[in-house]
Amino acid sequence: MTTRRHGRIMVWHDGACPLCQREIALMRRLDKNGAITFIDASAPDAPQTCPLDPAQMLERFHAEVDGEMLTGAAAFAAMWRVLPLLRPLGLAARNPLVLRWLEALYVRFLRVRPRIQRFMRERRW
Repeated sequence: MTTRRHGRIMVWHDGACPLCQREIALMRRLDKNGAITFIDASAPDAPQTCPLDPAQMLERFHAEVDGEMLTGAAAFAAMWRVLPLLRPLGLAARNPLVLRWLEALYVRFLRVRPRIQRFMRERRW
């Protein structure tokens, strides 16, 4: 895998999802220090850029920090920690109870994500 300086994070996202596109656009704007490498797991070259099967990468949010692959709320929290505006939330997620609560919210979100995506596609957001 690519060697990076300490504190950098790789984030895989669904570039075909209108909801994800908006979220990643916001994260790019907040990433003033260029600490995040964003990788589209839905791109044609995804098999070469994903450490796991691209379909698996698209099921949940994935991030790699210092060689450790994180998913779900833990991946979001790691990304938030490198963004000055969201760093407090990312640091709070180091508490196991907070992370467990965020993961429960994320799992609930995953259940409604297809409906939100469909709504956004229909409205061309």
